[in-house]
Amino acid sequence: MIRVLLVDDHPVVRRGLRAMVDDLPDVEAVGEAADGAEALRLLQDGARPDVVLMDLQMGAGMHGVEATRRITALPDPPAVLILTTYSTDADILAAVEAGATGYLLKDAPPEDVATAVQAAARGETVLAPPVAARLLGRVRAGRPALSPREAEILGLLAEGLANRQISRRLFISEATVKTHLVHLYGKLGVDSRTAAVAAGLAAGLIRAV
Repeated sequence: MIRVLLVDDHPVVRRGLRAMVDDLPDVEAVGEAADGAEALRLLQDGARPDVVLMDLQMGAGMHGVEATRRITALPDPPAVLILTTYSTDADILAAVEAGATGYLLKDAPPEDVATAVQAAARGETVLAPPVAARLLGRVRAGRPALSPREAEILGLLAEGLANRQISRRLFISEATVKTHLVHLYGKLGVDSRTAAVAAGLAAGLIRAV
């Protein structure tokens, strides 16, 4: 069973999301929060969702990007899946850099949200088509030239593997993995694993799982 925490400042929206989530097979809503601060309190008080479905702008409360940054910094954090009406480059990049596993728009069909929740629970990166198109526009000036090993590691990042798992899969040391990641991040112009996967998807360097 995939457990989902809903974070949105509009009670009507939360009610609709809960109904949609609870209607999905093997998925259940385990809590609701009106802003990022409340979501953090629930997590610190023992809530254990697999996925946090997070809005970006939430009135005067803690916004989604800051909440995402703090949640993903927790020990053994849940995946954070952004579900919002905002699709500017700044919003998308800020959320991805903060550690969001995926970015969807609220006009997405319920089946797309369902697929995204399941993918996020598996550690995969999910981008709505308009979001992927915007990221692609940022890298269209030149497709980064990755070495075969860097491309291989990027693909393993997309599968959700940690550095130790990558080192075992490729029979190389964790230090070597970290070195490749530094070069990979530099070529993609990012500074996080999630952002690297998002940039790789947008640039066509890897395909969605």
